[in-house]
Amino acid sequence: MADAPLDPLLLGQRVVAILETGQRTATYKLALLMALIEHCIENLPERPDDRLTVPIPELAHRVLSIYWRQVRAFEGRDLVQVRGSTGRITEAAKTLRAAAGAANSGLSLEVAMLRAPDAYEQAIEKITVALAKQPLPRLQKLPGAPTSDPFLYDDSLLGEGVTRSRLRAHGDSIVLNAGIAHGLARLAGLLKPALETMWVDDVRRMNRFLDEQVPDVAGHLFGRERIALAAVRGPLKDAFGNDCFYCGATLPPDNPIDHVLPWSLVGIDGLANLVSSCARCNGDKGGALPAVDLVDRSLARNPDVLEQIASDLTWPTQRERVVAAARGLYRGQPSGVPTWAGFKQSKRLDIAFPPSWL
Repeated sequence: MADAPLDPLLLGQRVVAILETGQRTATYKLALLMALIEHCIENLPERPDDRLTVPIPELAHRVLSIYWRQVRAFEGRDLVQVRGSTGRITEAAKTLRAAAGAANSGLSLEVAMLRAPDAYEQAIEKITVALAKQPLPRLQKLPGAPTSDPFLYDDSLLGEGVTRSRLRAHGDSIVLNAGIAHGLARLAGLLKPALETMWVDDVRRMNRFLDEQVPDVAGHLFGRERIALAAVRGPLKDAFGNDCFYCGATLPPDNPIDHVLPWSLVGIDGLANLVSSCARCNGDKGGALPAVDLVDRSLARNPDVLEQIASDLTWPTQRERVVAAARGLYRGQPSGVPTWAGFKQSKRLDIAFPPSWL
């Protein structure tokens, strides 16, 4: 176990150094680290130096949600994400898709969970064991090193010999060392784009047909399809008006739907995180962290109305998750960092008088 909390910058350097040393034969380490970052954001401890218990089945769900869109065919072919063997994690995602009747559709994981609950639980069980056998013990190990350096968490229980029953007997979880949760949450804006770049490079390397002329591999792996979000456009307008949430401009029929907390940071598609936006504000905001008052205003929308839309569309609301993610994102930032406050406007972060959710 680490004796003292790592400085966030040093933590980021150590994580990237392990990922960049040697050639990865699977994208699983990258998925695991993305899942850890999201979990830390949404479950940030009160004190920066606190440890954080992370249930491995919870990581399994987050990893499944990352691969959910990726296992669909791209350019008519399945993308290889594990070299030299059948990928246990990607195969679990494909099996759940088949059980939910999703195939290559844009059906959300949340809907698939409702359609095929037993298959979902089986997928989580398989991915939980797969994480414990491979990426969890390997995330802290330099290639060629005889042992791991447990600077993130104690991994002595983990490895190829671990069983599901043994994991349950030890609480089904890992415990992040002092300061790691705050460090990963604080570094999310830097680490996640770097991880996506590594991921795209790995997938191109493992799939020979993906030369530089093949368009938008990154979009297939990590994009959020506008056609999928289009289903909520009409209901949001009917409920909250035909104006841009940010600037108040009258919206055209095909206006964008924006993630208030950026998709690139937390990937929450719940209605509590979605608003109607004009193209100008949507493009200007991009992946920037919004001003606290914008998040506060989005969370102040009538929850009963959002729940009715969710019921009509079979679409999750995820308000509690949005609140937890917002709390983690803003508490993990130093005071004074710039946030997006509107088109060509920024505001320094100041939480001296925080809203109730923060």
